[in-house]
Formats: sequence, C-alpha cells, structure tokens
Amino acid sequence: MQETETDLNTLEPLELVEGEQVEENAAGAKSAEGAEGAAVSAPEPTELEKVKAERDQLLDRVARMQAEFENARKRGERERNEFRDFAAAGVVEQFLPVLDNFQLALKAGGSEKQLRSGVELIVKQMEEILRQMQVVAVPAMGEEFDPRVHEALGTVERDDIPDQYVAEEVRRGYKMRDRLLRPALVRIAHNAKQVNE
Repeated sequence: MQETETDLNTLEPLELVEGEQVEENAAGAKSAEGAEGAAVSAPEPTELEKVKAERDQLLDRVARMQAEFENARKRGERERNEFRDFAAAGVVEQFLPVLDNFQLALKAGGSEKQLRSGVELIVKQMEEILRQMQVVAVPAMGEEFDPRVHEALGTVERDDIPDQYVAEEVRRGYKMRDRLLRPALVRIAHNAKQVNE
C-alpha cells in the first residue's frame, strides 16, 4: 500500500499537448485518485493479518477436532460399559435358576442325604451352565505341577505320587477357552524316594 502511495507522489506532471487530452487525463487522474482514495479507506489485509486469520481458523479447527475426539472417546466408553452390562446380565440370567434351586433346598425339610443329593444336582446344573459358556476346570489331581495353571500352597510328603505332581486340590481352577480365569490352588507331592534316586 505504501508503495502505491509513493508511486503516485513521484509521478511527473503531465505535458500539455492538446486541451482535450489534458481534460481526459485530468478526469482519468481524478477517477484514479477516487479509486486510490477508496483503496486507502478500505485497505487490503496485510500479510500479518492474513497469518492471524489463518491461525484463528486453524485454532478453531483444532478445538473442534479435540471436541469431536473427546465425544468419540466418551461414546466408545459408554458403549463398552453398555456392552459389559449386557454381557453380565446374560450371565446372571443363566445363574438365577441355580440360585432358585439353592433357596428351594434351604426351605426343604428332609434328611441330610436328601439335602446332599439336591446340592449335587445344583452343582451339576451350575457346571452345565459353565460348560455352555466354555468354562472348564483346570486339571489338577495327578497332574504334573504347572506354574502357569497351578498355584502351590505347599508340599505334602507322599510315596505313592511322583515328585512335583499335584497331591491335593484345595480350590479348583478354571479356564475360559485358552484364558486362565483363576489358577487351581494345590499342594504338591514331595516323594523323598524319587528325589534320592
């Protein structure tokens, strides 16, 4: 803008050749001055102003993208929670009949043998539900100790079981497909005869 003003100030005066030309040149100069005056009153944005405007647009875009990302994260978390609740509800629903049978067994008046028989039926029902969910017991009794699926509580002196084999299962362990849900709590046999050989 300043260059344009400098150019106008350094222009040399027009030579008078003919009267008409001078008037036309004067009219053209006046219209040029009017245009320049308009340009001076509405200056073009400077490079700094352009950069600031571009920066403001980029900051606005970044703020919008951050808000979209946060909304997507919250939506994903909400969907995961809803799916977890849905899956848990399905599992709980399968175990409600087992709970009903336990309550019936507690209310029933009968001998100890009848109560034991009823509890055994309930355990079978529960194991069937677990089997349908692909949950299986970790083999323990008579198996060689495996720290990946067994948790040792101690050792037991036994001559009839090979050394480092499971002698007692304190609590059953479970796997779901290939994933260990909990290890089996076991006591390991210590066979002194086999160690000495």
